[in-house]
Amino acid sequence: MSKSAALLLVLVFLTPSLIVVTRPVYAATVAGNSWVSKASMHQARAGLGVAAVNGKIYAVGGTTSSRKPSDAFVGTNEEYDPATDKWTYRESMPTPRAYFATAVYQNKIFCIGGVVGLGLLDERTQFRYYIRSQVNEVYDTVTDSWVTKAPLPDVGMELQASVVNGKIYVVGGAFTYVYDIANDSWSSTKQVPVSHPVSVVVDNKIIVAGEVSTGLDTPEQKILIYNTKTDSWAEGKSDPTVVSLGGAGATTGVKAPQMVYVLGLVVEQYPPPSVNQVYDPKTDTWSAATAMPTNRSDFGVVVLNDLLYAIGGYSRLSRGIALTAVNEQFTPIGYSTPPEIKVVSPTNQIYNESSVSLVFTVNKPASWMGYSLDGQDNVTVTGNATLTGLSSGLHNVTVYAKDAFENTGASETIHFIIAEEPEPFPTSLIAGISGVSIISVVICLFYYRKKRNH
Repeated sequence: MSKSAALLLVLVFLTPSLIVVTRPVYAATVAGNSWVSKASMHQARAGLGVAAVNGKIYAVGGTTSSRKPSDAFVGTNEEYDPATDKWTYRESMPTPRAYFATAVYQNKIFCIGGVVGLGLLDERTQFRYYIRSQVNEVYDTVTDSWVTKAPLPDVGMELQASVVNGKIYVVGGAFTYVYDIANDSWSSTKQVPVSHPVSVVVDNKIIVAGEVSTGLDTPEQKILIYNTKTDSWAEGKSDPTVVSLGGAGATTGVKAPQMVYVLGLVVEQYPPPSVNQVYDPKTDTWSAATAMPTNRSDFGVVVLNDLLYAIGGYSRLSRGIALTAVNEQFTPIGYSTPPEIKVVSPTNQIYNESSVSLVFTVNKPASWMGYSLDGQDNVTVTGNATLTGLSSGLHNVTVYAKDAFENTGASETIHFIIAEEPEPFPTSLIAGISGVSIISVVICLFYYRKKRNH
């Protein structure tokens, strides 16, 4: 058996079913800057914590009271699967509470601080206050179980937690603490001077948005950026629209441009409208996006696959507030799926020349295209090209493309053979076979060689 025939066996082994070339199907573009309703939670809650782990969303704790200051705190834990649009109950949080911080690290959800009850400050006026907690409980999404860790050094509510390099930074209006996960220990760091903060992590920096008083009775929305390496805060551009009683989420730049979305209610307007303010960390600028369909407060915000989910909270009605279990999904500005690339040529077969045409299709406009031959560095192209100077033997090629939002798509890796010398072997028959077993190919080659020798 010749060297080319032996390589053909390898080629068939690598590709059990050969490519069928079709015209590209242009996929419908997902509408950006828009909201859709998803399945609601089983239990309506406000002041809950939300987190995303391994493609699932967890809604933990909160209050089931329809009044403020609220009581009736719960440890309810529900898991949402976006693939099936269904909620499932999981093991409840040991300490029922609301308005706590959540952080995710290695499949575990840390629930820190929060409100555990109401105290009576004045019996005559029945004025009540929140009883705040230091508790630090961790949920393992794999084992569906909870453990208790070292408590927060101070009590706190309406806290924000961010994970950077194996440490959790807990930000409150009166303090900032750092939790070392490996050592189960706490330390303090510089305080962030904002009220009702919301925070996200972008490029290992913690971006905090919150209300700051200017001393002129006109508060503004501040952006403060914390560098964990230097333990220093920098200030971004302020937004004149002050957002409160909500949450924030950051897109990663994979399926949508890297942005920070701050959702909530506009301060000092009545009735307070819902708002969705967008901060661009690259240009230090603000813009507005479509607000939530359900006007609400005290809800949870989480980002999964560059889609934002706003879950639960208090629905703002004309005659007051009401608990809601609503789950609304936001498709960010510029959201897009990566380009789909199909290689028309080469196909999985033997070629008797050292040059092969590279022909491919892309299902959307591309800002950059290129290919990698035999695992080497990408070669930029503007369209179809020719692969020249190919040595005899087995080769492979993969085509890549980027869209305007830097989403990168990759084609299937195509394996093909350059023959050592021209042979009158009917390779076109092999190219038309789909799903042929290796044994069948060996038998064909055997009878072909036998006939040729006679």
